[in-house]
Amino acid sequence: MGQRHGLEIRAATGADSVGLAELMRQGGRPIAARDLAERLDLLRQGDGTALIALEWGPPSGLVVLHWYRPLDEPAPTAQITTLLVGPEERRRGVGRLLLKAAAQAARVAGCGHLEMLVLQEPSLHAFCHATGFSQAGTRFVRGLRKKG
Repeated sequence: MGQRHGLEIRAATGADSVGLAELMRQGGRPIAARDLAERLDLLRQGDGTALIALEWGPPSGLVVLHWYRPLDEPAPTAQITTLLVGPEERRRGVGRLLLKAAAQAARVAGCGHLEMLVLQEPSLHAFCHATGFSQAGTRFVRGLRKKG
């Protein structure tokens, strides 16, 4: 998808799950590699994609996006639900390259807008502002199954 000085951006596959599981653990989102491989395969079959940044070893970054069709918009909207860059790789442009690749994937899917879910990460808020996003509303979430 994209390259820069040995850095490759490409679609993630189940074979990348061990390295991605470590990246997600470092980002405070632990998941078993086996579960991650299964979810990556399901994502590729649905309305979304996962892209990884690779240099000379395990993945240094990950962006996951999904697209959906709002009733009040003529084109689908792509939503970034995960953007992670390894602690050692930050401040080197990896996040910007992943964002650029995600925007390209969204355009190819016919999307008209790109959203990013940010939650409570101040550094990600600053990144969004620096890369052209504007804040739009708030988000509420609830589970669909009763806890028991």
